[in-house]
Amino acid sequence: MDMVATTIGRGDKMFSAVSAALPLLLLVAAAAFAAAPSPASTVGSHCTPRCGNISIPYPFGVEPGCYRPGFDVTCSKDVPPKLLLRNASEVIDINLPNGTVDVYVDRVDQSLPVPQAYNSIGNWDVVGVFIDSGPFTLAPGRNKLLVFGCDVQVLLMGSDEADIISTCAAFCSRVFRNQYQVASEDCSGIGCCQAPIPAGLNAYLLQFRQFNGSRSSDHATVFVVDAERLSSFPMDSVSWRALPVVLEWVISNSTCQSNSTSPECRSSNSFCQNSTAFRGTGGHRCHCAQGYDGNPYVLDGCKDIDECKYPEVYPCFGDCNNTVGGYLCKCPLGFVGDASTPTGCKDVDECLHPDAYACYGICENLPGSFHCQCPQGTYGDPTTKGGCITIKNSFPGWKVALIASSGFILLIVALAAPFVTRKIQLQRLKRLKEKFFKQNHGLLLQQLISQNTDIGERMIITLREIEKATDNFDKSREVGGGGHGVVYKGILHLHVVAIKKSKIVVQREIDDFINEVAILSQVNHRNVVKLLGCCLETEVPLLVYEFIANGTLYHHLHVEGPISLSWDDRLRIVLEVARALSYLHSATSMPIYHRDIKSSNVLLDDGLTAKVSDFGASRYIPIDQTGVNTAIQGTFGYLDPMYYYTGRLTDKSDVFSFGVLVMELLTRKKPFVYRSDDGDGLVSHFASLLGEGKLGDIIDPQVLEEGNGDIQEVAALAVMCTKLKGEDRPTMREVELILENLRVKTEAPSCRAPCNWDHIPVQGVIQEVSRQYTMEEEMMLSASYSR
Repeated sequence: MDMVATTIGRGDKMFSAVSAALPLLLLVAAAAFAAAPSPASTVGSHCTPRCGNISIPYPFGVEPGCYRPGFDVTCSKDVPPKLLLRNASEVIDINLPNGTVDVYVDRVDQSLPVPQAYNSIGNWDVVGVFIDSGPFTLAPGRNKLLVFGCDVQVLLMGSDEADIISTCAAFCSRVFRNQYQVASEDCSGIGCCQAPIPAGLNAYLLQFRQFNGSRSSDHATVFVVDAERLSSFPMDSVSWRALPVVLEWVISNSTCQSNSTSPECRSSNSFCQNSTAFRGTGGHRCHCAQGYDGNPYVLDGCKDIDECKYPEVYPCFGDCNNTVGGYLCKCPLGFVGDASTPTGCKDVDECLHPDAYACYGICENLPGSFHCQCPQGTYGDPTTKGGCITIKNSFPGWKVALIASSGFILLIVALAAPFVTRKIQLQRLKRLKEKFFKQNHGLLLQQLISQNTDIGERMIITLREIEKATDNFDKSREVGGGGHGVVYKGILHLHVVAIKKSKIVVQREIDDFINEVAILSQVNHRNVVKLLGCCLETEVPLLVYEFIANGTLYHHLHVEGPISLSWDDRLRIVLEVARALSYLHSATSMPIYHRDIKSSNVLLDDGLTAKVSDFGASRYIPIDQTGVNTAIQGTFGYLDPMYYYTGRLTDKSDVFSFGVLVMELLTRKKPFVYRSDDGDGLVSHFASLLGEGKLGDIIDPQVLEEGNGDIQEVAALAVMCTKLKGEDRPTMREVELILENLRVKTEAPSCRAPCNWDHIPVQGVIQEVSRQYTMEEEMMLSASYSR
């Protein structure tokens, strides 16, 4: 194979490239390939049939005259011997029907020296590998590019540098900076990455990119590997061994004739089929006809398959008979159906067809046959009509009495059965309700009743009342759903209520329901949704709330058109949410952290008064603790990054989510999907614009028009709440006081420019913008991996 490897460097940033830069392509370049005549129509006795445990079928061969040009292989003198293609790589398997050759290819290490000042993108090195025409190419869809390394991106391109056909990037954490062999099991970017390789090209180019922070000791290991075998190699050891690659070949670069024949298809039961593996040049291979197997490239090479000898390949669970080019499978005598499936043959019930199987007496069906006899009290031939003759005899009186008494007993049983069944069902239902009551922590509710009779009386709601209020949970009564269940609208005790029912019956969901009962039963605030009661008589507990008829803040804010909630309403809603969170954090007997503050969890009543809802993810925090380690819960976009990374929940986690909510109200941008032109999230982009004095680029035009000089202060407060470090954020009590003062100010006469906004220093709240952007990038990168 002729291969040219070139290295193009820029400045000091250069990769060393060697002629073995991609051994995966070593076998792809074969000798000059054309539609040359075959040296023989049959394989001679002097031809080597095997090398080790690998069979060598024609057109492959070792000795001259035993192979077609371009298909010569070598059998090494190793013990055991190895079959080599082009004296380069070990052959694993040769598959004539698929037209493939599997070979082992060694790894290649690529050093990645990085100068100390290397911190810009666009410094690339190019390694080109050019392939001569030949019978082999990478099998389409079978191989993948596999890269091991730290903070390196590899681009695979065609002959043109601008034609990128595949790419992947591998990253390493700081802990495993120089130990990239510790890779993720699915090789999806941590320590290693993989990408598809489009086959059939005559040239491939590789480009390497180092990311900021790489060290001079970093390097990359590049493989091409059979994708189907990739899962069988552990990622922590794969970089130290050769890996299999699948090559595809054609017998000739010409196309098949109109009648699907070719001079290369020499067997009488073979046909020609064009190949699409080579782009632009074409080619074809030969195949044995259906029902035949063997070598289509030699005379009489395709032999008839005796399908009956291979039931695992050609299933037949009945009587199998081999035919030329196929086989006949049918059910045994006395059975009908599909004999190709284990249960396809069904027994024929001959008793259902007395005329066909001649039985006019008592018929008993047997597997594959039947038994026929005359009825009791008759005799004769049951296989003919009228063949059974009745024996004349009087009917005994005791039989009459037995029949009469049996009928009376059956009548009594039939009349009593409904009453007994009903009694059993009621007892079963009672036991089931008691089981669910204990399973759903009913003792907690009983304790609440004993301490406060008023609370107990209003919270105890029976299942019968719930079913009546919702018309047995009719689909038309559904009004929405949250992260923990479906919400129904119903009428209970002449009041419109919302009833929440869990979607999934798992213990964690049940625990979340009980957690919400325990929290909301002692919360009494005008800006927190009111819990009216619960029902524990079902497998999944049911919660009953006051019905908030005006929907969520999310639906009011993100409406079509330029006009949404007025700025005055938005500012008031922000203040009401702050009051609710301040109350939960500091006014309850034990602080409560919500953990999922977002616009879809803020309900609005008819007067647009805010009601914080959905406490299924909330947690109690003892007063003597500043935080607690918990499983991460929340909504991406609103989630505190420090809570996400450390798992430590504090009151400042709710402050961060509140700050994102304020930004959402100012901009009408959805935090969980928003991306700026530079790829920044809402938090980092908002803070950057505030620091650059370009806040008007992202603020909702309606807010700019209706605002009264207070937009800058609210925006600065939002950035303060979303600072990276929790200790740098204000408490919700401080946020509440700031907003209270701001509301008082807005009710005063309008401010005329120039206004002196000295309440909150803008420069002070954006000191960590650049660092927060980096942290947000890391969080985005980590979001797809389980903790």
